[in-house]
Amino acid sequence: MIFDISQKVFASENYPTHPVASHYKVKDMHAGDKYNLTCFSMCAHNGTHVDAPHHFIKDGKSIEQMSLSCFMGWCTVVKHQGDVTKEDALHFVSQSKNTKRLLIKGDAVVTLEAAEVFAESDLILVGNESSSVGPVNAPMAVHLMLLKKEITLLENIRLAEVPEGTYWLNAIPLALEGSDGSPCRAVLLTADEFLEGSTL
Repeated sequence: MIFDISQKVFASENYPTHPVASHYKVKDMHAGDKYNLTCFSMCAHNGTHVDAPHHFIKDGKSIEQMSLSCFMGWCTVVKHQGDVTKEDALHFVSQSKNTKRLLIKGDAVVTLEAAEVFAESDLILVGNESSSVGPVNAPMAVHLMLLKKEITLLENIRLAEVPEGTYWLNAIPLALEGSDGSPCRAVLLTADEFLEGSTL
């Protein structure tokens, strides 16, 4: 089974201070044009997206400088509601030790103490359903803690239909040179689906 865990860009939940994505038709066949052509405007953090270190670190890596291996590979989906404590984080790290990628399902907030645990672990990616991996009203400390360790942040995913477990993740961003992040089309494949596809 393949799970699309991405939001639709133009109807997505947004971080409160970010501009809303919009689009319009430059050419429209319904208006008599020979073809359709869409123009759109958005920031790098609209919809489901990944953060690059440059998002909070002045000279940090921009999105096209990050290794593509960060964005795809086996991951572990866990469920949590509320603040992720140090104890929760230690448990999640243990659960994901074989995948090194952690997706948190539910209305969860990664606290600074949890981010410290993640930063000291072997994790290479942390994802969540919120528009910010840390507290929405004070995201900087958590972002800095994780991005300084070049832990990829995958935000605004949708996991309601995804059971806890292990999946193959593909969340490749656009090569937006110099950018602090990028939208992506994030999908999860079950082990059976991934193995079947690998034989094609």
